[in-house]
Amino acid sequence: MSTNHPYPNRWRALGVIATAQFLVIMDTSIIGVALPDMQTSLSFSPSNLSWVFNAYVIALAGLLLLGGKLSDVLGARRVFAAGFAILTVASLAAGLASSVAAEIAARAAQGVGAALIAPAALTMLITCFSPDPRELGKAMALYAAAAPAGGTAGVFLGGVLTQWLDWPWVFYVNVPIGLAVLFVTPRLLPSGRRTRGRIDVLSAVTVTGALSLLVFGVVRAPEIGWTDASTVWSIGGGVALLAAFVVMQATRRDPLMPLGIFRTKDLAAGNAVMALLGAAWVPMWFFLNLFLQQVLGDGPFAAGASLLPMTVLMMILMVGATGRVVGRFGNRRVLVAGLLSLAGGLAILTAVSPNSTFAEVALPGSLVAAVGMSLAYIPAMLSSMAHAAPSEAGLASGIVNTTYQIGSALGLAAMTAVATSAGANTVGDPVALTDGYSAAFAWAAAIALVAAIVAAVFVARRADAVPLAQPVAQPTLVS
Repeated sequence: MSTNHPYPNRWRALGVIATAQFLVIMDTSIIGVALPDMQTSLSFSPSNLSWVFNAYVIALAGLLLLGGKLSDVLGARRVFAAGFAILTVASLAAGLASSVAAEIAARAAQGVGAALIAPAALTMLITCFSPDPRELGKAMALYAAAAPAGGTAGVFLGGVLTQWLDWPWVFYVNVPIGLAVLFVTPRLLPSGRRTRGRIDVLSAVTVTGALSLLVFGVVRAPEIGWTDASTVWSIGGGVALLAAFVVMQATRRDPLMPLGIFRTKDLAAGNAVMALLGAAWVPMWFFLNLFLQQVLGDGPFAAGASLLPMTVLMMILMVGATGRVVGRFGNRRVLVAGLLSLAGGLAILTAVSPNSTFAEVALPGSLVAAVGMSLAYIPAMLSSMAHAAPSEAGLASGIVNTTYQIGSALGLAAMTAVATSAGANTVGDPVALTDGYSAAFAWAAAIALVAAIVAAVFVARRADAVPLAQPVAQPTLVS
């Protein structure tokens, strides 16, 4: 290690930055096996339960680009610390919540914290390691590995904590980690460069409001009707706000998301595939958790253990194999194969029944789907980023991550509506619940097939290599 390096503490700093990535991902996967206990304790309705996930994702998706801008203007370390302070307090509030509204608000606040942490962490990683491209490559690999590790740890910890303590501990576990990170941040992390620029809070609020209204309208529609005035106003309001956001980005001097970047080769197609990928994958993870506990009768620990093979397989493939497969067979082929595998896994899961065992249907279906996600995610990300100019690499990374979150939120909202309409709102009736979950798996499989068609038709055959100095997007949910 060179003694005259401008950041002599860079490897210890990487430990803090990787911990941030680990925690942001873990906060999505750790809640999965706790969902039934939360539903019982706080009296969530079957449709409202999806907001435990969606409140986090909507806040993250809507504010991620703003978090990147704040990191540039105010300094990465300052924004990183603010994000961890918000995440820590919100985690405590989520554990202490005694009502549905309080829980959803706390989860949204966690998403705000994550939206500040993620881009600031990447900025500081690049700052610390950019002087040596070889070190940067190693640092990026370790940072990338923290995502699937967080997803895997979240599944296991969620089961352990919920089974032997109680569901609030899936949130309390963040508090000591957050306090430790806040303690070492000023000692280890670089302050980061600050640039001049306009902070467009209104655009971020507008797109977040649009997503909230759209998800709210879609989730409630099966209960009150698609033609009910509140459904129409909610979905219509969301569309109107989304249109207003596009107009803002087209007319503002310093927009959060310059629309011209979508002229970049493959960026629009890659982001469309990323949105569809999130819309197919997240409902599978969400309803498989519920099926294991509410239909098969598994406890939280048993459900978490059942999901470990899927998450471990994903970690192994995403870290050790997908890059080499893409290098040999080309970006588009691997992407299409992955999406078809995801669709196949979801199709297998449609055969679940109250009398089936985990090993008969859920295990093979989840493993096939995990192979698909492992093969599809990295090529989709490469398609979205590979042709962006170096000066737009950070923006392209932020957009592709935002797109994935948006697809996840809207996909889960739509599949919740499908499941509710097919019987998943009948708590305590295993047959009706299974019918609802099976319908959600079937429609998610259809979404994955549409994504495969989009990729086959519109994505270039082979993406160029993404320079190591570009920040690599990571999925918010890799459990």
